[in-house]
Amino acid sequence: MPDRPLIRANTPPVRRPALAALALASLLACVPVSAAPDMNKVVREVFPVAETGFDPAAVHDLYSGTVIQGIFETLYTYDYLARPAKVVPQLADGMPQIADEGRTWTVKLKKGVHYADDPVFGGRKREAVAADVIYSLKRLIDPKLRSPWAFLVEGKFVGLDELADEAKKTGRFDYDRKIAGMEAVDRHTLRFRLKSTDYNLPYVLAHEPTSVVAREVIEKYAEVDGRAQANPVGTGPYRLVRWVRSSKIFLEANPNYRGSTWNFTSTDPADATVVREMKGKPMPAIGRVEISIIEEDQARLLAFEGGEVDLMNMEGPLAPRVLDGAKLRPDLAAKGVKLSRIIDPEVSYTYWNLMDPVVGGLSKEKVALRRAMAMSYSVAEEIKVVRNGQAIEAVYPIPPGVVGHDPAWKPGVVHDPAGANALLDKFGYRRGADGWRTLPDGKPLVVRLSSRPDSLGRQQDELWKKSLDGIGVRMEVHKDKFPELLKAEKQCKLMMRVAAWIADYPDGDNFMQLLYGPNIYQSNNACAKIPEYDRLYERTQKMPPGPERDALYREMTRLIEGYAPWRLTISRYRNMLVGPRVAGYKRHPILHAHWQYLDVAAGAQDRK
Repeated sequence: MPDRPLIRANTPPVRRPALAALALASLLACVPVSAAPDMNKVVREVFPVAETGFDPAAVHDLYSGTVIQGIFETLYTYDYLARPAKVVPQLADGMPQIADEGRTWTVKLKKGVHYADDPVFGGRKREAVAADVIYSLKRLIDPKLRSPWAFLVEGKFVGLDELADEAKKTGRFDYDRKIAGMEAVDRHTLRFRLKSTDYNLPYVLAHEPTSVVAREVIEKYAEVDGRAQANPVGTGPYRLVRWVRSSKIFLEANPNYRGSTWNFTSTDPADATVVREMKGKPMPAIGRVEISIIEEDQARLLAFEGGEVDLMNMEGPLAPRVLDGAKLRPDLAAKGVKLSRIIDPEVSYTYWNLMDPVVGGLSKEKVALRRAMAMSYSVAEEIKVVRNGQAIEAVYPIPPGVVGHDPAWKPGVVHDPAGANALLDKFGYRRGADGWRTLPDGKPLVVRLSSRPDSLGRQQDELWKKSLDGIGVRMEVHKDKFPELLKAEKQCKLMMRVAAWIADYPDGDNFMQLLYGPNIYQSNNACAKIPEYDRLYERTQKMPPGPERDALYREMTRLIEGYAPWRLTISRYRNMLVGPRVAGYKRHPILHAHWQYLDVAAGAQDRK
């Protein structure tokens, strides 16, 4: 849960005024500014896992997505300081014009927005135009690309699904085919026609998979699968200048970026320092961004304490070394270190692959096995031992602060080892002479947990092994790098893994879609196809946020607890450590690429 709730959607009778109010929201000041970023100003950040690449339509992890937010732009974004989170224009020239009860949207683009220079443009400045937006959105549903974000556009735009279906038959996606759902009225005007009312469209158009790319760049640099992971060319404030895979990422200010002025406001007294530090400064002020990938917790903290890193998300295992309760240790605060702390709008969960022959399926004995494993696990122990108190228990699939969350929900799956053992006994998972259980047919029962080879992964392994040992279920551990785990996950090749989903946009739909059957190979990591769940989810797609949709979400949550494709665990605190050189930082619940909103002291890189 962030400091305050995120966007709250309204019921249909008042939605049009709500959108009108949104249109009047404070916007980024996008008048070009004369001051160029200072290339002597460098901000240094650290990621705990490796990136996977930089194609907006292809990557599916937070860290690659963070870099993408700095290089590319979407039609809309979020106000840096506003809480609840507030959608504002980015490439769009103002908020959309909405007609036909939310089924027709007209969006104007800013003129004179240019991509970063690239040889593919032949030495000419390349303007971002309406056709680029349409091309970028179509890529999400191109069968060849196999985008994990296809669900963002499937079933939404008139004619788009039919175009994808034709491509599946012919083996070629026709990007030149005009469809009624995406029309370039002129070079700087778009008209979207939706199959049904959807007032959440700006959330989708503010999410980095919908970042605008140039077709000639993709066609020049794409690999055989249609993905261009290594040559990102966007209109955003930064460009990639060097990439050492799984080690270092170097960004520099994009000389073609139009610039803006830091002009955010806030009524929160806690933001007064940020406003005072940054008001009126040109954006971006920082010329270079250096990102290091350091997987070990202790090594990251040592790099921060040694002045090698300016920004670092502190995972739970490090809490005792940095925090005094919920506050920064006085000795660190005395050195000018700052702490920006929120509960992320996320849920963490352990999933079981419902396609797997050992733990998958919807038969009673398979459901009993998953429920027993879920009941064996102590979330309270994870929060205490693994997270050092830096999390809250997640009891509902929509986290606090996101529209659709139910704070009164009483979970049907709780830590109950005795009940778990009784359930396994009842459904024929007998213990052998060695104490380990077998499958009902007498064959050995072994589950396989896949995890990262870092300290957090090892702690999760130990807690899950302890839990499953307690019910006589033998567990093996499979280790691999984060990008490789994601790749296997999307192919439904992992049996069991600890995963997390951080809000792409602050609406419950973004979380309930995680178990929707058609999203297998995309966001449905459990590879679950539960017919009752799918039918309910499809009904929610025709509803605005409100009590009727919330009631269906509760039914869907009971199905999650009943079939147990997941064990919901936690929502984490995000403790961002901010070095003394950095001005203007405030953790945003949705935006992750914050560099263009910051400033640093040039040359003063030694904290000692």
